[in-house]
Amino acid sequence: MATVLRVLLAVVVGLVVGSVVNMALIMVSGKVIAPPPGADVTTVEGLKASLHLFEPRHFIFPFLAHALGTVVGACVAALLAPRKSAVAAYIVGGLFLLGGIANVVMLPAPAWFSTTDLLFAYIPAAWLGLFLKERIQRRPSSGT
Repeated sequence: MATVLRVLLAVVVGLVVGSVVNMALIMVSGKVIAPPPGADVTTVEGLKASLHLFEPRHFIFPFLAHALGTVVGACVAALLAPRKSAVAAYIVGGLFLLGGIANVVMLPAPAWFSTTDLLFAYIPAAWLGLFLKERIQRRPSSGT
């Protein structure tokens, strides 16, 4: 029972941390790559109405936000649930994937972006988070 609770807590913390990373990148994106002229990206309705104005470069930060949010969230979950690290990492990846599917259903993004996002930003990112966790744990600690 303690292992299940620890995995559940690790997943929740991983989701929160990954979501913070995701939102931070989305918040910064407009300052790095300005939205198209006339696009209202402050509301879902405005975003839906102006997605046809977006060029491929406008999709870089959403993809990075989804992928890096998942990588960080999966890594954090794996670090917090060492006995079931793969389970925790892939649950985080799967839950972010469900969010990505909901995003594809709600927003009329180009098919190339939706496909790329769903195929590469979630489960492969969860694997990468798990890989990073292994690298972090293998690193020799620096003693004084």
